[in-house]
Amino acid sequence: METHISGLFPELLAMIFSYLDVRDKGRAAQVCAAWRDAAYHKSVWRGVEAKLHLRRANPSLFPSLQARGIRRVQILSLRRSLSYVIQGMPDIESLNLSGCYNLTDNGLGHAFVQEIGSLRALNLSLCKQITDSSLGRIAQYLKGLEVLELGGCSNITNTGLLLIAWGLHGLKSLNLRSCRHVSDVGIGHLAGMTRSAAEGCLGLEQLTLQDCQKLSDLALKHISRGLAGLRVLNLSFCGGISDAGLLHLSHMGSLRSLNLRSCDNISDTGIMHLAMGSLRLSGLDVSFCDKVGDQSLAYIAQGLEGLKSLSLCSCHISDDGINRMVRQMHGLRTLNIGQCVRITDKGLELIAEHLSQLTGIDLYGCTRITKRGLERITQLPCLKVLNLGLWQMTESEKVR
Repeated sequence: METHISGLFPELLAMIFSYLDVRDKGRAAQVCAAWRDAAYHKSVWRGVEAKLHLRRANPSLFPSLQARGIRRVQILSLRRSLSYVIQGMPDIESLNLSGCYNLTDNGLGHAFVQEIGSLRALNLSLCKQITDSSLGRIAQYLKGLEVLELGGCSNITNTGLLLIAWGLHGLKSLNLRSCRHVSDVGIGHLAGMTRSAAEGCLGLEQLTLQDCQKLSDLALKHISRGLAGLRVLNLSFCGGISDAGLLHLSHMGSLRSLNLRSCDNISDTGIMHLAMGSLRLSGLDVSFCDKVGDQSLAYIAQGLEGLKSLSLCSCHISDDGINRMVRQMHGLRTLNIGQCVRITDKGLELIAEHLSQLTGIDLYGCTRITKRGLERITQLPCLKVLNLGLWQMTESEKVR
């Protein structure tokens, strides 16, 4: 006896609808009353982020979202007051305003007028009109915040970080990418170095400082002393930090991922500091660090052999460096050596021989490799991603 879908229990329909993408969930709800009731079950919408264009009043919008248990919202365009969202969703958990260029301190201030204990994540990336004034509001009324994205908010200063350190003690992730006014003083606030003014955000686990050009090695000293639980640190494009700063980071036992991409003053000496410390890194990116070479690979093999991901794009490494590294790095899963123009087939053969767990390798712009080396790499049993980019076979190597 066959059972038609119309005869399924609502709980089974809800389970089926939970596997649909957001658009199809909405379409299913329009088929009939039974499907609508099943599609509006909260289990169907668990974890879904509603993406909204707020252009005109829609009285049914927020009651509909609440009925489905949706508590995560991304605003794609904001032509109404932000307070319209906050009032409509008093139990909101995540609010993404990334790219809402017209959001101002005034608009945010009108929305955050009382404590919103449920909000855990706030994304203000590229909201370029936001200043320290808004951070004061956030620190006052969003004390339960765990994730704060401020990438591209170029008007944020050290004063704003002091306000964050004063009010957001539960913060776990902070993104300050391209906040050009932030300096060592502001990082000191976050790390609790100015306890007379603020305790700091000592529970931070992830900190992005990409392209913060005013930072120096002193900022890394503050981080190492105050942010003992930090797991992910992004310092890419921070030209003011040097090898001496890495000595401070070398004893952060909680750190698992370190991004030093395009940090021009990092050299083999800095990598030595990292390798000789007590780090247990699983991911390291030193791509485009022109002073990093074969000696760094020897240090990595000695002290950072637990790495799962290593990026060395455009570094001055050769087959000799690869030879010194691969024999100790059997757990490596991802290796990015794009634009390392001194790598030849010999280096690829060494990789293929020793890195049997490799799942991905970037060989973009490695102009000295040939079909012979690639054939060895493609024999790796776990390889799923191979980026060749600019690599081209010579006429004699092409399959006829």
